Amino acid sequence: MTAQELRQKYLDFFARRGHQIISSASLLPENDPTVLFTTAGMHPLVPYLMGDAHPVGTRLVNAQKCVRTDDIDEVGDATHHTFFEMMGNWSLGDYFKTESITWSWEFLTSAEGLNLNPKLLAVSVFAGDSDAPFDEESYNLWLQVGVPAERIAKLPKKNNWWGPAGQTGPCGADTEIFYWSGNLEDVPASFNDDNDLWVEIWNNVFMQYFKNIDGNFEALKQKNVDTGLGLERVTSILNHCDNYQTDLFLPIINKIEDLSNEKYLSDKSITRSMRIIADHIKAAVFIIGDPKGVTPSNVGQGYVVRRLLRRAIVQAGRLGIAIKTSSAWLEEIVGVVINIYASVYPELIENKIFITQAITQEADKFQRTLENGLKEFDKLNVENNLVRGNDVFNLFQSYGFPWELSEELALERGWKIDRAGFEAELEKHQALSRTASAGKFKGGLADNSEATTQLHTAAHLLLAALRQVLGDHVNQKGSNITAERLRFDFSHPEKVSPEQIAKIENLVNEAIGKSLDVVYEELPLEEAKSSGATGVFDSKYGERVKVYTVGRNNDKIPREWDDIFSREICGGPHVDSLKDLGSFKITKEEASSAGVRRIKAILE
Repeated sequence: MTAQELRQKYLDFFARRGHQIISSASLLPENDPTVLFTTAGMHPLVPYLMGDAHPVGTRLVNAQKCVRTDDIDEVGDATHHTFFEMMGNWSLGDYFKTESITWSWEFLTSAEGLNLNPKLLAVSVFAGDSDAPFDEESYNLWLQVGVPAERIAKLPKKNNWWGPAGQTGPCGADTEIFYWSGNLEDVPASFNDDNDLWVEIWNNVFMQYFKNIDGNFEALKQKNVDTGLGLERVTSILNHCDNYQTDLFLPIINKIEDLSNEKYLSDKSITRSMRIIADHIKAAVFIIGDPKGVTPSNVGQGYVVRRLLRRAIVQAGRLGIAIKTSSAWLEEIVGVVINIYASVYPELIENKIFITQAITQEADKFQRTLENGLKEFDKLNVENNLVRGNDVFNLFQSYGFPWELSEELALERGWKIDRAGFEAELEKHQALSRTASAGKFKGGLADNSEATTQLHTAAHLLLAALRQVLGDHVNQKGSNITAERLRFDFSHPEKVSPEQIAKIENLVNEAIGKSLDVVYEELPLEEAKSSGATGVFDSKYGERVKVYTVGRNNDKIPREWDDIFSREICGGPHVDSLKDLGSFKITKEEASSAGVRRIKAILE
């Protein structure tokens, strides 16, 4: 079964059970300053899990694009990925454990679904502790669908509990489904999660409790179901191969084989290099090609893209791919990635030129970085054939020189690298970065305070003014809002002049001075588009979206407007009127990354 077939089979299965198919949200989270990327299917749905009404109903199903960066260094084995797709079905206060468990089992074992052998499946449930009881309901439901008791493991919170994300919030037991990846004749009668041949393929989270400030668990008024099935992992299981030999990766691997004249499984180091190149370039393509995409830079999301591309380029050099004279090899791989996903994520085709230019420009920059780093490496003081860890870290930090390349150069000279010293310096730097980020994002939009709500509304006004002054090519490329200021990234090829800044400020302040209304509607996507709403159109035809309009609407009747300043698709939150916003002032305008400018502004 191809990944395309699996994706569609999953969506169709749950659509027949009353679920509305919704589109993948952007990889770049809106209104959540606590994370760089969308890391799970639940991220874009948090407001609805917390009680907001979703425009299309209480049963949802989708394939969500995700990026996880915590284990970039682990990429190279058979299972870790930076970019992946998470299939999910959702109940927002609708069905609960009975339907969730029954349907999961049906999808995995029936002819309507994947037709897997039930003898190759096992599950785990929450064992219970002093905070919350044993999940007896899930345990009995698994028995009822036919899972033998010896295949049901009762595990503690570290295995079978979700949340809360912070000190307080929704949480609950989960139940996980495992598949035996070894030989059929070797499948054990009982389930032991310590056996690596049992591979987790599905997780059903039952949001049943709220952890309060005292640390106690209260029953939630709205109980939700949140599930996740990894597309890459399940595709590999269905095809009895590693993740990189499925149709999601094999064309990329084949292209790398052609470019390098090496074979994927000929040597462990070659296999690892090819996996890193395939994974990292794919992730970069999706991040840059996202409707809110970012390009390589030295900060935040852009830094992740830069790191991914530079790691891929280093590995390409190890395979003998000619990277010094041309970046044409990168264009070829980018083209293969886009072809794999073109029918599912058409934004990649629409943004192909932009993606290719951003990636090849970064390759050219990195070539200069390598040349400078090599000069600095040759200046190192080496004692007893040992390169000091802090020297390797300084090359990495100051010149963007990958430690793997320092290690390779050291080996060529018969030296060793103080790896422990390098990692200690890196950890120290990462700890400082985490501390800085915690302060930077303190009071972010996620807190929904009055100040951040006002600034979020002001960000809508800013975008509308930017488009009026600079042109319709301007699109939002990211934002971060604290209680003190807003930071707004937007597509524009050149510096915004002082005269243009003054015009933008004046337009926003004129709208505020008119005390315009802010009215929210839920509209079908096509109607939202035809009404002039701007925003990221990552929904599919037939879906309903939230539209916020800023304008003169004295009768409070949606769509009957005397004066419209802004109309935008957004998830909120917003003020009801501009009358209390105060005075808008731009404090800084600067470059963010290639083709992207950044404005910082305040309300006084």
